[in-house]
Amino acid sequence: MSDYVISCCSTADLTQERYDERDIHYLLFNFELDGKQYKDDLGASIPFKEFYKAMEEGQMTKTSQPNATDYDEYFRGFLKEGKDVIHLVLSSGISGAINSAKISEENMREEFPDRKIYIVDSLAASGGFGLLMNKMADLRDSGMGIDELYNWVEEHKLEANHWFFPTDLTYLVRGGRVSKASGFFGNMLNICPLLNVDYEGRLIPRAKIRTKKKVIQATADKMLELANNGADYDEDCFINHSDCIEDANALADAIVERMPKLKDKIVINYIGTTIGSHTGPGTVALFFWGKKRVD
Repeated sequence: MSDYVISCCSTADLTQERYDERDIHYLLFNFELDGKQYKDDLGASIPFKEFYKAMEEGQMTKTSQPNATDYDEYFRGFLKEGKDVIHLVLSSGISGAINSAKISEENMREEFPDRKIYIVDSLAASGGFGLLMNKMADLRDSGMGIDELYNWVEEHKLEANHWFFPTDLTYLVRGGRVSKASGFFGNMLNICPLLNVDYEGRLIPRAKIRTKKKVIQATADKMLELANNGADYDEDCFINHSDCIEDANALADAIVERMPKLKDKIVINYIGTTIGSHTGPGTVALFFWGKKRVD
């Protein structure tokens, strides 16, 4: 058993079963739906399907991150048990959670000077964040110590590739990612933008593609272009979706056509309520290990 804890935010969008199986701990974000407060607890408080249906019906969402006191309480439990901690935070390119986590890191180092605590800006979100955590669990289980693991994450985190597309631009307009005019004409003309997460952890539109069928193929092509070993890729591949399983399955099929070693190995899961509050229903996101993000 390791003498340290690997930890993340609930925004890594793994299932409860995988968190438990891999011994990955997580701190909950919060969200609001139609004025009611919830914890981002992996669909326990409100099932994902109900959450996205409510969004489609026009109910408004807001999200909030843990504050430094929340992090203190969370980390203190592990440190009191004599466990060191390495904790990854949702990308600073889309959240300010790293600031609260860093304040807590200093607090905990003063309170527990004999213990180690590392805070890492994941520069990742959703399944890309989960991809990182799953790999960290592999390395921990292979015997890697906390210092070496911290250095590995800092060196390799930008190799977690994120590519995604929404089929309704309403929510990207609301979040300021797409202009109102672009959103209006995009929806009218059936345009599905292809976006990724860049080297600073920001969501960046990369292409405007007309029709869902074409953007699914373009997303699979991006993986073939960028993934480790190209068509011979056989590492983790995660697809997350906001209640559009048919589109997620279509993307998985397109990937397997290009990368046959992934047959029956692609993991498909929901986009959680924190990230989903901003992407809205109808978004599909692809995550894999590949070329380092440089722009």
